[in-house]
Amino acid sequence: MGGQAEDKTRERICVGLLAHVDAGKTTLSEALLYLTGSIRKMGRVDNQDAFLDTYALERARGITIFSKQAGIEWKGMSITLLDTPGHVDFSAEMERTLQVLDYAVLVISGSDGVQGHTATLWRLLSKYRVPTFVFVNKMDQPGTDRDSLLLEVRDRLDDGCVDFTQAGTMECLEQVAMCDETVLEHFLETGNVEEGEIGRLICERKLFPCYFGSALRLKGVEELLEGIRAYGKMPVYPDQFGAKVFKITRDDQGGRLTHMKITGGSLKVKSLLSGGREKGEEWQEKVNQIRLYSGEKYEPVPEAEAGCICAVTGLLRTFPGQGLGMEQASMEPLLEPVLTYEVKLPQGCDKAVMLPKLRELEEEDPQLHVAWDEHLQEIQVQLMGEVQIEVLKNLISERFGAEVEFGRPNIVYKETITGPVEGVGHFEPLRHYAEVHLLLEPGERGSGLQFATGCSEDILDRNWQRLVMTHLEEKVHRGVLIGAPVTDMRITLVAGRAHIKHTEGGDFRQATYRALRQGLMEADSLLLEPWYDFCLEIPETAIGRAMTDIEKRKGSCVIAHTEGGQARLTGSAPVSAMGDYQTEVTAYTKGCGHLTCTFRGYEPCHDQEEVVEASGYDPERDEDNPSGSVFCAHGAGFVVSWDHVKEYMHMDSGIFKENQGTGPEVFKGPAKNAPEGSGKEEIWLGTDEIDAILERTFYSNSRGKARQKNGIPGKGVGRRTYSPPETRTYRPAAVRPQPAEEYLLVDGYNIIYAWDELNSLAEDNMEGARGRLMDLLCNYQAVRRCNLILVFDAYRVKGHATEILDYHNIHVVYTKEAETADQYIEKFAHENARRFDISVATSDGLEQVIILGQGCRRVSARELWEDLERVKGMLREEYLEKPRLKRNSLLEVLPEKAARELEKLKDKEQE
Repeated sequence: MGGQAEDKTRERICVGLLAHVDAGKTTLSEALLYLTGSIRKMGRVDNQDAFLDTYALERARGITIFSKQAGIEWKGMSITLLDTPGHVDFSAEMERTLQVLDYAVLVISGSDGVQGHTATLWRLLSKYRVPTFVFVNKMDQPGTDRDSLLLEVRDRLDDGCVDFTQAGTMECLEQVAMCDETVLEHFLETGNVEEGEIGRLICERKLFPCYFGSALRLKGVEELLEGIRAYGKMPVYPDQFGAKVFKITRDDQGGRLTHMKITGGSLKVKSLLSGGREKGEEWQEKVNQIRLYSGEKYEPVPEAEAGCICAVTGLLRTFPGQGLGMEQASMEPLLEPVLTYEVKLPQGCDKAVMLPKLRELEEEDPQLHVAWDEHLQEIQVQLMGEVQIEVLKNLISERFGAEVEFGRPNIVYKETITGPVEGVGHFEPLRHYAEVHLLLEPGERGSGLQFATGCSEDILDRNWQRLVMTHLEEKVHRGVLIGAPVTDMRITLVAGRAHIKHTEGGDFRQATYRALRQGLMEADSLLLEPWYDFCLEIPETAIGRAMTDIEKRKGSCVIAHTEGGQARLTGSAPVSAMGDYQTEVTAYTKGCGHLTCTFRGYEPCHDQEEVVEASGYDPERDEDNPSGSVFCAHGAGFVVSWDHVKEYMHMDSGIFKENQGTGPEVFKGPAKNAPEGSGKEEIWLGTDEIDAILERTFYSNSRGKARQKNGIPGKGVGRRTYSPPETRTYRPAAVRPQPAEEYLLVDGYNIIYAWDELNSLAEDNMEGARGRLMDLLCNYQAVRRCNLILVFDAYRVKGHATEILDYHNIHVVYTKEAETADQYIEKFAHENARRFDISVATSDGLEQVIILGQGCRRVSARELWEDLERVKGMLREEYLEKPRLKRNSLLEVLPEKAARELEKLKDKEQE
């Protein structure tokens, strides 16, 4: 226990090694392990005995494929060393590791200088805000020059790169002070820069110490270690548990390992961890074992403290990038595969059996994107290049015993939209109901998909809104040009509707998918293709040929540097045009040319029409991604195509309004306080409408007959209404009523206590008083013919939602928790006074003043009583005081002769 307590007080940091391939990163890791006493003999890549190259193919190829972990101790500091892959094909593995680093060491080859992938690594370090040390390796090779290399590093990476080989000298301190104004002022006054200030500048990524040496010959490595010890500081971790998952692997026995960094509190064996909230599928799993790895070996420990990098067994549902406890999920990786390949299985191998096995590999490398193409009946994966293909073949062979091949690569295209559009989806087969309205807007290039909700909870309950968000995030949504994944869009839930009895969770999945798809069908879609940033090093005599080639490939370039008969061109071009260009470069430069490509991002496709035509994709025949909606008529569901769906929707979100002569204007959100005449008034009805009113008004101008000619049932034909008499959660109206429509809102309890008859009844039986008031108002409404809404307080009922029940010909509202009848009425008046003829019956003086201020009419309790008595008099006069009609007699309807004979018989009988 004493040793464990000592570990808690010791500085503990995590340092990652990053480099372009062949920069000597693995050799540097061997040197660090050797100098700190972790290994007795330095291994070499050439001899295939490097400590951290534990995979057979790594030793055979001499490259790092999987990130590895090792623990070292140096003068009282515990350092967890993470060696990351350097080859561009395994950039995803490297990028996942960046999420858990405290510091990074960027290794640059002194003989090659700053390569294209080195600049990409620098951008990633900047994105993840990782403080960085620079180690320029292979300085023992002929032709290397420290000054020129330092200038190149400062020019291509950052001005804050300072030579720390002679740390503490006045020249070095002056360069450090130039990185920050405050430090510079202190340096000019004292001639010194404190060690703590240097550490702060490094943490803030204003200063990047540079060390020069040779890892193979152990030159400059100890200085690097001293710099990390002196300036590296352990982050301050919170007491609450948190962990970041960055990797999934399997051990020799096939057990699943979750590699994570503890970012808060501690983790003990047998602890219960939970997750899945972001996917709506919460789970709890127990930690069986905690392992601290160093190369192939590991040490089981009972507890992992904050800052520790460990591997955990027992977790089956974790994934890279996941946050556990208080930790948030990581951002999406910047580097991603741009080529998709068909997996060709050997004869006798069942695709249905191999697919779930490949899913295991996808857990370890999510960027594989293993998918089953139903149309082509083939398994597809996304890969970065040829080296990754070789590794994947080897893994499948070792783990699953199958010798697979891969087809020709295809470009991974994506789709987006060029302008905002509203997508609507409706799902209403018998005994099901859901409606969703989404606003689709184009996002910035490279922003991916962003989801938000701008829907009031008065329109759609929060639990349904969360469900819609879950369904938006749970799958890859396909575009309508070639069926490629959609990206660079902001998708906002703006309206929706549920039914208290008939809505189930799956209904909103269907409505959400159909809403997104319907919006894409209406939008102007744009095809995106991946682009490379490239660096082309060629003889000066080949510059003209190279620039002509790049132009033919729809790219652009500039001459970045020329020296000694060699030139370096940099630029960008579509991936589809650069696939085989390295072979051409080698040919026309007679082996003297070198092409380096790094993923730039997605840009508009240069040959969209040709790609779309070649794909042959028909979005309306894609059964997995329907764009139409399902409605109900005559007790059965029917499908309405995407171009007619909006004519059948049950509500209008109001996010688009027509400007006179200027086209549609996007509704940017509820403008409740917009001044009159501003054109930004809120057009959703809030909590003002009752579903029964909706059903009476929505279809009044239906063009049902015209639609029946097209074989689609009209809106008013056989449609089920959703206004059952039982109490239900309120949902807003779908359309705006006519401005002349009259509303009377009655403050229920206020009227009960103001009328003597009801007040006396309420002292004995409040329920009886409410019932009596409802009966009186029903009679009143029968004569007035207005929309009468009776409002009762339910604000003290914990968790109560706004409820409506239809009582005969009036509507009774029970307010939600924390909302009084006064507030409900005032909100209704504020939102609708300009559109409806509104009267409010109450004896509350303050409320009457507010109502008058909204432009509504006030009716006092006494005036309402008098009007009600007048109505009662009218009813009495109409139905009770009219003379009764004379009863029909048989003699009156018989022929005259027959009537006389019948009269004579009647007289004789009386005699």
